[in-house]
Amino acid sequence: MTDRTRTDRTADRSTATPATTETDVTVVGAGPTGLLLAGDLAAAGVRVTVVERRPPTRSNLTRAFGVHARTLELLDARDLADELVSKGTPITGLRLFRRLSLDLSRLPSRFPYLLIAPQYEVERLLERRARAAGVAFRYGTELRGLRQDAGSVTAELREEDGGNATLSSRYLVGTDGMRSSVRQSLGLPFPGVSAIRSILLADVRLSEEPENLLTVNGTGRAFAFIAPFGDGWYRVMGWRRDRSQPDGRPVELDEVRDIARQALGTDYGMRDARWLSRFHSDERQVPEYRRGRVFLAGDAAHVHSPAGGQGMNTGLQDAANLSWKLVAVLRGDAPDPEGLLDTYQSERHPVGARVVRSSGAIVRLAMAHSPLERLTRALATSFLDAVRPAADKAMGMISGTGLSYGAPRGAHRLTGRRAPDLSLREGRLYELLRKGEFVLVTPDGADTAAPAAPGPVSRAHWRGPDRTTLLVRPDGYIAWARD
Repeated sequence: MTDRTRTDRTADRSTATPATTETDVTVVGAGPTGLLLAGDLAAAGVRVTVVERRPPTRSNLTRAFGVHARTLELLDARDLADELVSKGTPITGLRLFRRLSLDLSRLPSRFPYLLIAPQYEVERLLERRARAAGVAFRYGTELRGLRQDAGSVTAELREEDGGNATLSSRYLVGTDGMRSSVRQSLGLPFPGVSAIRSILLADVRLSEEPENLLTVNGTGRAFAFIAPFGDGWYRVMGWRRDRSQPDGRPVELDEVRDIARQALGTDYGMRDARWLSRFHSDERQVPEYRRGRVFLAGDAAHVHSPAGGQGMNTGLQDAANLSWKLVAVLRGDAPDPEGLLDTYQSERHPVGARVVRSSGAIVRLAMAHSPLERLTRALATSFLDAVRPAADKAMGMISGTGLSYGAPRGAHRLTGRRAPDLSLREGRLYELLRKGEFVLVTPDGADTAAPAAPGPVSRAHWRGPDRTTLLVRPDGYIAWARD
């Protein structure tokens, strides 16, 4: 599972011919998206190298902190969810804008809640899994450019000591964030807008505990959000209409307190800030998630407002969609390799667009300022609060449990839908998916034929009298079904 070196480095790094190493897949970026993808590939026997420009240190502070139900299901299929849940704080109810109450316990999932867990805990679990599977890491290494031909991608790298190197692979995936070097090397545009400027983030302690686990409100002049980490620290996010400042301007705790009082009526006695930051929120999406042998995932492909906490979650779901397809192609299991890889764009690009729109809608509700905008917010939240099916659909979109992929004309109604965690004679479905294989679920005692899958297939049987046959993909979506 290690790289093969073709050219030894010489002592004089400034004049040496760049050393070239080979691997099957290069992943640029060691955030959650890249770590999940790399771990999946390596677990399937694929040689993977992760290139990360940061040094191998992990901050205990982070922007992302919420893990949604669908992401927990994907982590469950990798035997990581229960450990993460044990370190987080589940929230089963949300109250937004003092009008709308969302009951997350109604989600059709083994994880009917929003888990408050910092990104560094997610990264820790995913990195541990990736290392155990044999992923090679090159920290302190920057991508300077790339080139590709019909059979490979070559990444041009600058290493921590200033030396140059090249890394050749069959495929390369950019998971290197909003300012993606991979996307820039491809010359792809990143169209969109800066939606909100001067958003404040703070990790603080509170002298008074909020009445709700998750506290959110907006007044037109300001909005604020407070969520607990579960260890006595709270994450605060806030914005004030008349206090726009450059991202680099230092943040004082008094500024955070002022925004909280404007939006929530109190600052809950904020104190002992361990982290203060200011950033702006963009809404952008790259038009192409694939260019030849190079793919983009996570924030390299789409960025949006933090409303709804969907950023890290969407990236992890990108990785789960792409990983099994790359494995099928690299193993030679895909009868139409190019067609299969193209489905990454056709399936995930619409999801990214939907997340950009929905998170933008939430933040615009929070920023409602004019009487008409505030009336619109009141009507929308009152409608969702009163009409349960509409609220359930909204929760399904935000949590990811309601997302599905398109199906061919004439396909069974279940094709493309997320498979719930079925209780089968052989165990839970998501336990069976830990092999990274397709799962064919058939009626007990039946030997139903199914279309050939681009990869190994495990067989399982319904516990009860259900007569539907399902072929479930490694990412937990239904590839084919028959009554």
